Amino acid sequence: MIKKETVLDVADNSGAKKVLCIGISGSKKTASIGDVITVSVKKCVPVGKVSAGSVHRAVVVRVKKRSTSSIVVFGDNAVVLLNKQNEMIGTRVFGPTDSLLRRNKGFAKISSLSQEVFQ
Repeated sequence: MIKKETVLDVADNSGAKKVLCIGISGSKKTASIGDVITVSVKKCVPVGKVSAGSVHRAVVVRVKKRSTSSIVVFGDNAVVLLNKQNEMIGTRVFGPTDSLLRRNKGFAKISSLSQEVFQ
């Protein structure tokens, strides 16, 4: 469950390391796996595709705590940065993702590029 002002890790090679959630699409108060949120880049590498302070859209790929108690629990909250056309900015995805991205949300490319997909 991701709320506003939550600090998240970035799970791709776009150059950003830490982002801050500044908005959740729709009229929801929390975001879960597969939801698109608006983020601001807080920490980044010096040579990357994004710069600190820039605002982007991102899809949530891992959450520490789910609203439903399920078996799959990840160790961190992570996102993958998107451009305005909902395409990935980076070319690789680091760490595991959930199969909900492929099945329900239409982000099959992220699932296929991730290192491991949990059911």
